[in-house]
This record gives sequence, C-alpha cells and structure tokens, in this order.
Amino acid sequence: MDATDIDDSNYEQQQALPRIKHSLFDGLFLLIVVVLIGGLLYKTITWMSDERSMPLSNFILQGDLAYITEQDVHHQLVQIAPMGTFMTQDVNQLQRAVESLEWVNRASIRKQWPDTIKIYAVEHRAAAIWNGISMLNQAGVVFHADASRLDTPNIAKLYGPDEKNLLVLETYRELQPKFEELGMRIDSLVLNDRLAWQIILENGIRLELGTEALEERLQRFISLYKKMGEKTEQISYIDLRYDTGAAVGWMPEQDAIEESDND
Repeated sequence: MDATDIDDSNYEQQQALPRIKHSLFDGLFLLIVVVLIGGLLYKTITWMSDERSMPLSNFILQGDLAYITEQDVHHQLVQIAPMGTFMTQDVNQLQRAVESLEWVNRASIRKQWPDTIKIYAVEHRAAAIWNGISMLNQAGVVFHADASRLDTPNIAKLYGPDEKNLLVLETYRELQPKFEELGMRIDSLVLNDRLAWQIILENGIRLELGTEALEERLQRFISLYKKMGEKTEQISYIDLRYDTGAAVGWMPEQDAIEESDND
C-alpha cells in the first residue's frame, strides 16, 4: 500500500465522523420531540377525561313540547352516574335516557363545546286511549303515559288484543266520519278476543257489529237511525249481527224518562 492510499483512507474516516455525529444528534432530537409530544398528548387526554376539567353541566331542550319539561329531562340525566366529560360521554347513552321518558317518541342528542348537551325531543301525539291503561300515538304505536295530562277533549277509547292496536285505530278513523254525519261521535270502539266489533256512542247507544260485513251493517244502522226520530233517545243497544234487519234494545221506561229530564 502506498502513501496515497493511506491518505485517502484517513480522509474518508475524517469525513464520516461528522456525519455519524450529525445522525446521532438528529436521532436524539427526534426522540426528544416524540417523547415531548407523547407526554403532551397524554396530559391533554387525561385533562379532557377528568370530570373536574370538562364536566357536562348544562343542557338545552328543544322541540314543540306540551308534556315534556326540563325538570323531566334533568331527572333522567342525573341518573347517569358518573356523567362523563365532553370527550368521554357516550351520546347514545344520553339518547336512551331521554327516550325512556314516557312522552318522548324520539330524541336526538349532540354535545356543544365545552360543557353543554343539546336535546331535540319529539313527543308522542296521542290519538286514543288504548285498553284503558295505555295510549296510541298518531302512528298507532303503543306508549305508556299519564292520560290525565292530555289536553285533547273527548279522546276515543279503543280496546283490543295487544297485537291489533293498529287495526283498531285504522278502523276507528274509517268509521268516525260516518257518525259525524249524524252529529254523533264514537266514545269507545272494541275488538274482542273473538275479533267481533262493538261500538259505544257518546250518547250511550251500544252497537253490536260482529265479525263480518262491517260496512254493510254500519250502513244499515245509519238508515235505521235516521228513521227512528225521537225514539233514538230510548235506545239502549242495536244488534246488527244479522243478514238483514237489526234487534233494538230499549231502555227501561223510567231510565228513558230520567234521561230526557236530564237533557
């Protein structure tokens, strides 16, 4: 090996040493940056998760509401214990809590920075009282709420097997206009376990319609009623479960007189 080769080797080693030192410095700097970012991220997440740092402490209730109050919603939300923070609280859990209120049909929830829950609620709109203990909304869905709070006068009372709620409501809607033409209103519509129909009118007359030919039997009642004039005040029931004609049950004479006097 001549002197020229030795000089070249020493030169290359001298050039490589600064590059190695520079790479080590870059690696150490990058490691420090990663550690600092990781620590900052950890502290941020910890702070956001701390109930004392970002508590959900307010809510805004919106919607066209007649029966749901802010007190009702507040009572449901405080049942969630512990309430999460803005970052950690599950919106679905909040929605389930609000939708468990008796008058709530559906609700949408969103969080508003930094501490607020925004709630938009849609109430059930009662169409009828169902089986004396529940109600049907306008879509025929059964819901359980305090009927004494209803602001709808003369709401219909519907009865039937549990799975026939929609059928009974639809039948009521079909029949009610026919009675309105006579200046009357259905007070109760009953579908019994044998699937036979019964109607009780607001004036107390009971109609037995059976299971078949509902439209034809109802038209028969309308024709008969129009012909009876003042005698309609003495009717107790009309049984239309015949191929033709009807059986009329009359009030006892004394009852009819008392009812007339009350009028």
